[in-house]
Amino acid sequence: MKKIMIMLAAVSALTCVNAQDKVEATISTDVVSNYIWRGQDLGDASLQPTLGIAYKGLSLSAWGSVGITDATDTKELDFTLGYSVGGFNVGVTDYWFSEGRYFTYGAHSTTHVWEANVGYDFECLNVQWYTNIGGDDGVTEKGDRAYSSYVQLSAPFAAGGLDWTATVGAVPFETSFYDASGFAVTHVGLRATKTLTLGKEFELPVFADIVTNPRSEKMFFTLGTTIAF
Repeated sequence: MKKIMIMLAAVSALTCVNAQDKVEATISTDVVSNYIWRGQDLGDASLQPTLGIAYKGLSLSAWGSVGITDATDTKELDFTLGYSVGGFNVGVTDYWFSEGRYFTYGAHSTTHVWEANVGYDFECLNVQWYTNIGGDDGVTEKGDRAYSSYVQLSAPFAAGGLDWTATVGAVPFETSFYDASGFAVTHVGLRATKTLTLGKEFELPVFADIVTNPRSEKMFFTLGTTIAF
């Protein structure tokens, strides 16, 4: 309950500003043929809505995922509080998965995972570091909390009339959270995006991802679209 009050206070602080200050709010949803996250297969075709609000670099967003074709797919709800200035960004995310009760926060009973991230966008290269700081984290072979981490490098470019992003992600340390016994590259991906113009005022971004996980020797292909309201 305390965490919810903090989130509500953050929303209140963002909305109680002078009329001339610009608050940006977004509602959108991705529709994807399968849910691939950091080289892991988390489900089949999914609906993934986003609700966000931002003011002067401070942002609060909610993101979810629910399976469309398979009722057994995990349902997910995440909240992220972030701040960015220039190319620098920092944030904290609360991941929650539907296997457990939402308001259970016990160290050995919660299905929440709390992750901190920090990164910098150099425009030609985006660098992000993520570390689990609490909740249902993975463990090492000795049974110690792993503080599971993930580092990601991505580079955008344009070619053939499409916008592309090449991404490499790796787990730097041993953790059961990513099923890694040490340093492991778990995501090598290439995304192509094209915006379709439908009528005079409606645009529909469509994207295709090819992803391989060298550690698990798996390969994935995802097609998706983003609908903004």
